[in-house]
Amino acid sequence: MTDTILLVDDEQHIIDLAKMYAEQEGWKTISANDGTTALQRILDEKPTLVVLDLMLPGLDGWEVCRRVRAQSDVPIIMLTARNDDIDKIVGLELGADDYMTKPFNPRELVARIKAILRRSDKKPAASESADAPIVMDNLSIYPQRRVVTVNDKPVDLRMKEFDLLLALAENPGIVFSREKLLDVVWGFDFAGETRTVDVHVAHLRHKLDGMQSQIETVWGVGYKLE
Repeated sequence: MTDTILLVDDEQHIIDLAKMYAEQEGWKTISANDGTTALQRILDEKPTLVVLDLMLPGLDGWEVCRRVRAQSDVPIIMLTARNDDIDKIVGLELGADDYMTKPFNPRELVARIKAILRRSDKKPAASESADAPIVMDNLSIYPQRRVVTVNDKPVDLRMKEFDLLLALAENPGIVFSREKLLDVVWGFDFAGETRTVDVHVAHLRHKLDGMQSQIETVWGVGYKLE
């Protein structure tokens, strides 16, 4: 089935540029020029991925992301015209999967979309009996069903949070640099964007409150799961 990419920006030339490169990859594209229309298109057409500008008329990108995340786990790449870290951090904390600063290289946008779609597709179907869990103390991870429990209670993790936890759990005690986690989890070389990892680790620690095994910070290096 063809993936559908929703392009949301109030600058039509940016939508046209992204559309040209996306359609060269065989993806279907739809678009919106404001936040309200974007929300309606997500609801009606259920795109595979959303490229979302922050500075939109009416509802801005932050509010659109917040409302989408209340009801959907569709991957979101945020676009920001500013290079302020606070914009990026807030976007990630609201649930964006990635961000890019405008002006951007459309080939890099395509590469990042591909990386996220590859991760989204890695959800093999399997019976529950065939899905042997990874168990660490009171934490259980079922890789094929993408289910996580703490004390036998399910924990709601987003796609990247699950992939990050799984990467650490499959290699207990091994220290991963932030750059390595970006490569393993995000599937793309995000040079210098290691704050993305820190934000997702913080989310994981909050959601896995009560987990006996801990995601430990190795100062100056990265993270490990003990």
